Amino acid sequence: MFIYGKTSANAIAVISYLAAEPGRKAGSGQIAEARGISKPLTAKLLTQLASAGLVTGQPGPGGGYTLAKPPKEIHLFEIVKLFEQTTPPAVCPFGLDWCGKGDPCPLHDAISEMIDVHVKFIETTNLSVFLEPKADGITGKPARSGG
Repeated sequence: MFIYGKTSANAIAVISYLAAEPGRKAGSGQIAEARGISKPLTAKLLTQLASAGLVTGQPGPGGGYTLAKPPKEIHLFEIVKLFEQTTPPAVCPFGLDWCGKGDPCPLHDAISEMIDVHVKFIETTNLSVFLEPKADGITGKPARSGG
């Protein structure tokens, strides 16, 4: 089972900054400050995201990073797979000799369901959830609940 870790969470934070205003160019320092992530880590993550074709970078004055595709075309899975093992391990919590050699263990179905829900979430959730509200009130950003 995998639930993405801190590096993936930071990468999502970095790219979500760009997704909030598609077309906006932002430098790694600007993104680092906005997201509370160190500048070296932000720069490293942006380099990896660029290598994967998710962001593009333009050096020099007036340069910066932008999304390489529209937010609706980039799913969380594309980001997470860069930093995490996305194939669930085949290790039963009851030991190697239980699941797969007879009846599944008592946790098998619950763990399988949890993995399926998580995988579906990151495969179907795209960066449009981070869009900033537009002047006409239309938004791709989910409303925040109070409290």
